[in-house]
Amino acid sequence: MWWYTAPTIVRSFLEGYDFSGKTIILFATSGGSGLGKIAKELASSCPGAKILEGRLLNGNPSEAALKQWAESL
Repeated sequence: MWWYTAPTIVRSFLEGYDFSGKTIILFATSGGSGLGKIAKELASSCPGAKILEGRLLNGNPSEAALKQWAESL
């Protein structure tokens, strides 16, 4: 995440592999900006994939909180 959008390197990674039929769960460790419309913007870089909004993991979440979030997916 950089100013509400994915950096070029993330797009290049997604375009370099076939994510058809896969689920991609977004997360960011941003200290300020949110996820914005990044899921919609990344869709063209990974056609056929399902992109979920995920969450912003700023601050210092505990291991237990991260585990709970991951298991809820």
